[in-house]
Amino acid sequence: MLHRLRRLPQRLLRHKSILLTMGGVTLVILAARGLGLLQTWEWTAWDYLVRSRPLESPEERILIVTVTEQDLQTWSYPLTDQVVAQLLQTLDQAQPRVIGLDIYRSSPREPGTAQLRQVIQDLPHVVVIEQLEDKEIIGVPPPEGAPPEQIGFNNVVSDADGVIRRSLLFSHIDGQSKTSFALQVARRYLKVEGITLQEAAINPKFAQVGEQVLYPFSQNLGPYSWADDQGYQVLVNYRDHDLFDKVSMEEILAGKVSPEQMRDRIILIGYTAESVKDYFSSPYSAELLHSPTQFSGVELHANFISQILSAGLDNRQLTRFWWPWVEGVWVLLWAGMGAVIVGRVRSPLRYSTLLIGCMGLLTLTAYGALILGWWIPVVPPVLALGGAAVILTSYLAYQEEELKRSTEFLRSIIDTIPDPIFVKDPEHRWLVLNQAFCQFSGYPAAQILGKTNQDIFTPSEAAEFDRQEQLVFQSHQPQEIEEPYTHTDGTTYLSATKRSLHQDAAGNLFLVGVIHDITERKRVEEELRRTTAELTRSNSELQATQDRLHRLAYSDSLTGLANRKAFFESLQASLHWAKEQQKLVGLLYLDLDGFKGINDSLGHALGDLLLQAVAKRISHCLRDSDRVARLGGDEFTVILPGLKQPLDINTVSEKIIATLREPYCLEDHKVIVTVSIGSSLYPQDGETEEILINKADHAMYAAKQQGRNQHQRA
Repeated sequence: MLHRLRRLPQRLLRHKSILLTMGGVTLVILAARGLGLLQTWEWTAWDYLVRSRPLESPEERILIVTVTEQDLQTWSYPLTDQVVAQLLQTLDQAQPRVIGLDIYRSSPREPGTAQLRQVIQDLPHVVVIEQLEDKEIIGVPPPEGAPPEQIGFNNVVSDADGVIRRSLLFSHIDGQSKTSFALQVARRYLKVEGITLQEAAINPKFAQVGEQVLYPFSQNLGPYSWADDQGYQVLVNYRDHDLFDKVSMEEILAGKVSPEQMRDRIILIGYTAESVKDYFSSPYSAELLHSPTQFSGVELHANFISQILSAGLDNRQLTRFWWPWVEGVWVLLWAGMGAVIVGRVRSPLRYSTLLIGCMGLLTLTAYGALILGWWIPVVPPVLALGGAAVILTSYLAYQEEELKRSTEFLRSIIDTIPDPIFVKDPEHRWLVLNQAFCQFSGYPAAQILGKTNQDIFTPSEAAEFDRQEQLVFQSHQPQEIEEPYTHTDGTTYLSATKRSLHQDAAGNLFLVGVIHDITERKRVEEELRRTTAELTRSNSELQATQDRLHRLAYSDSLTGLANRKAFFESLQASLHWAKEQQKLVGLLYLDLDGFKGINDSLGHALGDLLLQAVAKRISHCLRDSDRVARLGGDEFTVILPGLKQPLDINTVSEKIIATLREPYCLEDHKVIVTVSIGSSLYPQDGETEEILINKADHAMYAAKQQGRNQHQRA
């Protein structure tokens, strides 16, 4: 698992053609969709899915009273106001819940105009129509005297192909809110059921009926691009025109329809006569095996009304779109599927079958979504699937041809080189190798070509080779490494292998490895290393001996301080430095007071311990740059280079005197000893070692003569 995870970035890099195809095709498809180039195709696909749905149950709540050609022959066109008033009065006697009159009454149609006006005013459950004026159509006013709450507009919104897939519920004219004919009728029916149109809980700008939100249409939703979204529009979830009961006007007026068939229902009255030309296209208007079927205006309103009733009473789903970003992911998914199928399945027959299967799966998915009330894209993902497959197929064909040419070119070159050379692909498989490599490894070319390291070498060697090759593929930088190489006869050689990448015009990557046998060179290097190690060890021993002799020559064996010889050399060097740097150098000459008596009374061993303790105390009083030495017996000297002022000698001397007179505890003996110090200063007291030492020595004797345990300057 870890091995696969480590290879994941390289796998993604190798499959960059798939990723680029996915992204490029998706961007092109989404751009075409945004420009509206695909919406006609998408509408056609949607209409086909709508027509393929299972037939729904009839709408029992709506009865359509049709005005047929035969009715017009009987009563003439247009119908007089008297005939319409008589029809409304006859229908009202059956006690319907709502009567919708989908017939214009904008101007008087005598006789009976006053009668019709009175009937409309006396029957509050009657809804009449008007047509709102816009840029394309002339407005048609409602019947004169009709109460505003009984008026609904019958304007419809058609798509660019002339098909009505949206229903307009509200509109605004000159600042006044207008309600559609379908919504006016549906609201009256639902009011009896205790259901009202209200603000949606998810968004106060949305309308809700029952549990269903009437999601408003927006100009760029789904397949639409810059569509007219004025007013409050919703997508229509059609029932078909054959799922509504219909009776003719002649049957109503002749009393051939029982009152029970009309009671408590919505009665819609409208023309179905072809001569009136009140027909519209719907998703059901493009049957493949039948002549086109158009809906009459009254059937269209029946579908609009039924959709609202079903949402409020039956919780029937309304049609919704995906969010735009989901559509983008959806298209990318199918583009990726087409690219992956072609990229992984190289057989044309197999990937063609898989692509056709994917299209079928996409169609079934869209069909299932339609049943659940979702309009999901079909054409963009189909184009993405096919487009990605075609583009990647063309690219892979070109890539394979270039791979063949590159392989032949590399083979023609490496066969002439005496060093072992091999060529591998990103999957670490051998593509090309020369005869020298076969001799070096012991494997014939036929046994190695197409294989990986794991198929040929020991697990440890294979893992190391994979790691080095992976490093080159990831970094794109040449790498040279020394590594063991096992021949088929079991002999292990040491090799220096240089690996680098080569890329052809189609983007195919190759790893080229050149091997040098360095076994003999490594043997010689190992012998030289051993010889060098022996010489280094011998040199270290000589240096240690030299250091020991130097310490013996320049150190006091008892105290570890510098001895007399070291003192004179240090003083000479300090004076030379002080002369060049124009600095002061102080010299202290120390002699312990009463040491001989302690040594004679307590023994030489304790005297030696006292000298060692004194040496440590003196050293602790000095700077790192100061040098203390034992001249012999109980005599010590201190060199103080780089003094800032002459009085510093006094400060150091007093510190040494105070430190040394503190009691010593030596082998259960409390010993007290003092010191007399004489000093001289370069260059004030002299410029040579002899003069400075002589003056410091005389000053020390002067300190003893004046009472000891003190310091005297020269």
